[in-house]
Amino acid sequence: MTTRADDAPFAFVASDPCQALLDRADHLRADADALAALWAGASVLLFDSDGRVVADSAGQPIVHRGAQIGDGPGTAVFLGVDTDARGWFALDAAQVAGVPDGRVDLRSAAATWRAPELSAFVTGRALQQWRQRHRYCGACGDAVLLLRGGWQGTCRSCALEHYPRTDPAVIVAVVDGRRLLMGRQRSWPERRYSVIAGFVEPGETLEQAVRREVHEETGVHVRHCRYLASQPWPFPGALMLGFIAEAEPGDAVAGDELDEARWFERDEIEAALAAEQAGRAEDGPFLMPARISIAHWLVRQWLAGAATR
Repeated sequence: MTTRADDAPFAFVASDPCQALLDRADHLRADADALAALWAGASVLLFDSDGRVVADSAGQPIVHRGAQIGDGPGTAVFLGVDTDARGWFALDAAQVAGVPDGRVDLRSAAATWRAPELSAFVTGRALQQWRQRHRYCGACGDAVLLLRGGWQGTCRSCALEHYPRTDPAVIVAVVDGRRLLMGRQRSWPERRYSVIAGFVEPGETLEQAVRREVHEETGVHVRHCRYLASQPWPFPGALMLGFIAEAEPGDAVAGDELDEARWFERDEIEAALAAEQAGRAEDGPFLMPARISIAHWLVRQWLAGAATR
């Protein structure tokens, strides 16, 4: 797979959303001999404690070979196998001597890295944060031992099994026919707006979550909605499930989570996109959501005429 991140519908996803950028090779995770055999020629990304990867001065990944690092995978996390049958692993940089000083964060990498490096970064970062936050058993408090290539934790006392966590969140382009609903949070850069999003709560469907979140955050009622696509969002471990929805007529009123919620006319959004594409985003009527995000993609889908059902 040689698809660039900017050729994809949005970053972290292949041009065909059903095509994995790395074969995760679940059948190899519990096979210590197979992982050891992959290690010498494996590609290894080194992560610092903040989730950044060791990189060169241009922000491109420094991909180490397993043979350069040690005798075997040890505490490295097995990420998968690429189309050349090469294994990919993630390892804490603190475990390797003589590591270069350069670092790159995932948001920056998403703009320039190629697959499978980007896919490995996404998966490795999410797993690293899961391991950092789940070192102890939630049932008895004893230490958790990592098994199956780093994809399973088992409590050494009560044997309770722990697995990486992914939190589902809905993100939705809400329209009333000619306008698009967006909001902004206080913590965002000035004039930045995005479509409405929120986490799915226990016991509700995705469609129910869309209706609830939109109403809670903006006071707008959704009539119906349609799923379009998803995007992993490893900040630290969400899966963004993208919808387009039709709203009942009504004004938008920001709830507790937003600083502002309002309807945007098509010409406003087209002007913001044009300014962004010209490299002068600051000259537009507002700032679009980041290009690496499914939020940006959803806005473009609405402009292109995506139906709400």
